[in-house]
Amino acid sequence: MGQFNFVKTKIEGLTIIEPKVFGDERGYFMETYNFNDFKAAGLDMKFVQDNQSKSRKGVLRGLHFQNRHAQGKLVRVLSGEVFDVAVDLRKDSPTYKQWEGIILTGENKKQFYVPEGFAHGFVVLSEEAEFAYKCTDFYYPEFDAGVLWNDPEIGIEWPIEQLEEVLLSEKDKNLKTLSEQNL
Repeated sequence: MGQFNFVKTKIEGLTIIEPKVFGDERGYFMETYNFNDFKAAGLDMKFVQDNQSKSRKGVLRGLHFQNRHAQGKLVRVLSGEVFDVAVDLRKDSPTYKQWEGIILTGENKKQFYVPEGFAHGFVVLSEEAEFAYKCTDFYYPEFDAGVLWNDPEIGIEWPIEQLEEVLLSEKDKNLKTLSEQNL
């Protein structure tokens, strides 16, 4: 029996992964990735790069993708809480331009697999959050792309009403909508 529960979402390819956590008075142990378990669930990707970030409350990163060398991402939160979002940008998909969001926390230990062909982003809901993810391809700055986080055509329901402000990088402030990019 594997060490994960794989939960399909309404969008083909997006998967929520719930690891089995073994704990006692000393703490806990869990696997965060096991090629054989993932392959048995139909997720046979290979990862080539791991990334980690730390952000404060209100920071919104995204919506990012690479227009060449697309990256699949296995994302999780080490500490804190984020609302994580994936947007289907696969033009031949029946769920093209649809999004899925999930709360990821250091406590719930859920992971989210975002395959190639999706834009990805998150907003930090706790005072700070440490975010880690594995990628199926390397980062190529020359192919870095994105979509405006609040594009009305996508209509993401970000849970930001309790935030004092949404903090964006200059790059993310200047992203265009899907329509402006003919995506």
